[in-house]
Amino acid sequence: MQIYRFVGVAPVVLWSSMAQAQSWAPVEKVQTYAISGKTGIDLYRSIGENGPKAGAGRAIAITDFELKWSRDYQPRDGGCILAAAKPHLTIVYRLPKPSNRLPEALQPLWNTFIEGVEKHERVHGAMIVETVKAIEAATVGTFVPNDPRCRAVRKEVENRTKPLVEEQRRQSRAFDKEELSDGGNVHSLVLGLVNGIGSPSAGN
Repeated sequence: MQIYRFVGVAPVVLWSSMAQAQSWAPVEKVQTYAISGKTGIDLYRSIGENGPKAGAGRAIAITDFELKWSRDYQPRDGGCILAAAKPHLTIVYRLPKPSNRLPEALQPLWNTFIEGVEKHERVHGAMIVETVKAIEAATVGTFVPNDPRCRAVRKEVENRTKPLVEEQRRQSRAFDKEELSDGGNVHSLVLGLVNGIGSPSAGN
């Protein structure tokens, strides 16, 4: 079972892009799905049965997002410029939550596990935010000559966005690979829950 990431979804950069970078903040939400069990292995099995779908299997947790843009394209000198752009970003973390009261000895193990998993997911959230900022910086101020109807500039904005999105996906996959590998943080968290031991890296 793996943690899987759904990544959704753009050379002149004006000073205004720097000012705009301070004018927005993402909306972050936490959603939970119900699991049950009175032991660590039972909880983990319940995660495998009820976790969010991820490819052919199910995930412990996922980070999803919705991104929309308010973009101001302006005809200028026969061409068109992206004069301003403001992202509207919502990040959703979907995490497991026991529906039953846990035994006293299991509760601290669960706390360590879920805190570590959420911390892992929030790293993905931070990657998404940084990518949106990079898109903003790379695209605001984009000017295309001979484009009075502001069509070609939209394509240019899209072309500048694509490699930034691909890089975010690459970083996300690499981070998951490291965390899920033997001895990785998430792997250790799972072992801590299932075997009844704490994760030495959960607080790092």
